[in-house]
Amino acid sequence: MSLLPRDDGHTLLTPDEEAELIPSLVTRGDLNEWERLNILEAARWALSPRSLSRIDPVSENYLRDLHRRMFDETWKWAGRYRSTEKNIGINSYRIRDSLGGLLGDVRYWLEHKTFSADEIAVRLHHRLAFIHPFSNGNGRHARLMADVVARRQGQPIFTWGSGGIVSAGEIRKRYIDALHAADGNDLRPLVAFARS
Repeated sequence: MSLLPRDDGHTLLTPDEEAELIPSLVTRGDLNEWERLNILEAARWALSPRSLSRIDPVSENYLRDLHRRMFDETWKWAGRYRSTEKNIGINSYRIRDSLGGLLGDVRYWLEHKTFSADEIAVRLHHRLAFIHPFSNGNGRHARLMADVVARRQGQPIFTWGSGGIVSAGEIRKRYIDALHAADGNDLRPLVAFARS
């Protein structure tokens, strides 16, 4: 039996992707807790003064390394771009080119201060989540990437609705609704949600 239900609105994994789970876990709750601890360790690294001052987060190497650090104790495919099609995200063959375009845009926005610091980070988050480069963990990865970019610009990390986005509920619904508004090029609800 799968630890990842097929009807909860999260990214669907193939049986081969599910087979690359590293720990032996019994329930979805066990998996969520295991991933949470893995992600906390990665966040400590990513948001440390040393990492923030020495590592450029607007690069493909950083993007992949961050995902690997977030899930390396959980999934064998951590940090590798997906090669399968998902219920959300672009076609897998377009991932590299789309990420190159996104990272180029973010560099431009930062250099020219095209948007506010929060909006730059949230735009990065939105497009990264839309591309969905990895088999799973894309939303959590995109939120941490946005936090890193915000911190690098001297802003506090985001609160992302001040609650659990991973589990179904009102906070996740607000988050998904804000993402849909951003799909229509209205970033205001997502920026507001990120700081709520």
